[in-house]
Formats: sequence, C-alpha cells, structure tokens
Amino acid sequence: MIQGSIVALVTPMTEEGTIDWPALDKLLGLHIELGTGAIVAVGTTGESATLDFDEHEAVIKRVVDTVAGKIPVIAGTGANSTSEALYLTQKAKDLGADACLLVTPYYNKPTQEGLWLHFRKIAESVEIPQILYNVPGRTACDMSNETALRLAEIPNVIGIKDATGDLARGRELIARAPQHFAIYSGDDLTAIELMLSGARGNISVTANVAIRQMAQACQAALQGNAGHARTLQDAMMPLHRALFIESNPIPVKWALHEMGLIGRGIRLPLTPLSEGRRGELLAALRACELVGG
Repeated sequence: MIQGSIVALVTPMTEEGTIDWPALDKLLGLHIELGTGAIVAVGTTGESATLDFDEHEAVIKRVVDTVAGKIPVIAGTGANSTSEALYLTQKAKDLGADACLLVTPYYNKPTQEGLWLHFRKIAESVEIPQILYNVPGRTACDMSNETALRLAEIPNVIGIKDATGDLARGRELIARAPQHFAIYSGDDLTAIELMLSGARGNISVTANVAIRQMAQACQAALQGNAGHARTLQDAMMPLHRALFIESNPIPVKWALHEMGLIGRGIRLPLTPLSEGRRGELLAALRACELVGG
C-alpha cells in the first residue's frame, strides 16, 4: 500500500522556464535517501497546468526511470476534460507509473453525477490504480463523500486525496470507506490528525523542504505514536502556514531555491515569491533548521 509521507514534487526550472533535469534528479535522490514514501510527479505543485503534454510525459518518465522502483511513483493525470485525463492516465501507465492522481475537473463545475461518470470512465478505461483528488479551494468543484464512496466500489479506484482540511469530513470518509480504499490527507496543517484517525498518508507540499521531518511525523502517526507525531507536527506548523502565504507552488519553490536545491524558475502566470513575504518564510525555514541563521 502507498502510505506515509508522499511528496507533491515541484518541477525544477531554469530562469528561462525550461525543466531543470539535473535538479529534478537531485531532489529525487534526496527523497529516496531521507524516507519519503512515494512521489507525486506533475501534480499541482509540479505546475501541471503550465506543462504541455510532451513535458508532462517527459517528467513522469524521468521520475519513473530515476526512482527505479525504490518507492512508488504517482503521476498527476487529472484534467477538466475527460478525454485529456484519459490520454494522460494511459500515458502514465505506459511510462511505468505505479498509480495516478486525478483531480476533480476544475472550472467547468460538473455535477456529482458528472464526477461519477468522469472518474468511472477513466477507471474502467485504464487498468492502473487511481487516487481521486478533491481540492475545492482550487478547483471550485467539491466531490461529496457519497460520490467518493460510490467510486470506491470500482476496484482500481484505490483512494482519495482529501485536501478540504475538514477533519470531521475526512474522519467520516475513513469510517465509511471499504478496506481497500485509502484516505490520504492533502492538507499539511491537519494531516497528522487525520492520519491518527486512520488516514494512510499525507500528500504533502511541506515534504518538498522538510523531507526527513515529514517522513518521521507520518511514520509516527502510522504507528499510533500520537505524542511524537504531534510534537513533530507542532514544530513544522509555522512552515506549513508559510508555504501558503502565496499560491502554491510559489513559496515552496522559493524555499527550495533558498536551500540551494533548485534555481529560481517558475512559469507565468506564477511569479517568484514577493519580496515582502520572504522574511516570514525564511524565518520558518530557520526554525526548522532547513537554512542557516
């Protein structure tokens, strides 16, 4: 089972906006070394919205080839067009991804029946484990627990990334879900509490920078060591907040640059972190001993 700290990996870029392949390889090596449980390639944090199809496929292939089976690779293949999501999901399977992460269709606001038909079509068309992704704060589309549980009846729909931040709602999903259907947090602020309630992992932005700390916190939560998990989570809380002072992945890419791990590149319409917000993020990085004083 895919579990633990699952990084929603950034896509490193040069200042000209091209993909920085050596930096990507370096990040992957660090995640394998420091305990990350799985990699999400080309999700929201990986700037999937501004990568073309060729780049999307190239990043998935590079991640699969570099990780070489050491930990699972989950490919972000969601789209607001069912045909595009189908195409990307099939490509991810062909490239050797272990699973796919499919965000709810954004902007066009499907009904719950439309969501059911969209995800059912993809699951029945491509034989690869699939994880639903509900993040209504970004998509303006909210999949109900009832729709998620209906989709959980499809054998290769293996879980959901719940990024609502609503613990009561997440706990209800955990209580009602069939055994094979895993709940993953998609909200760093509440992830440890949801894991202590039975979620299997955290698909995390913070894990890009606090790799070891997030891996340790998730492992403690999986083991039921609530005190240790909460102590580690409390120490990261200022960082969780600071990484969302502007739209993700703006802050996390700036943080990784300050840590000397990637360059400054980010694609329009996203821009580098505003100068006036950098002090707050730098202080959080220092508090977690991720950069020098």
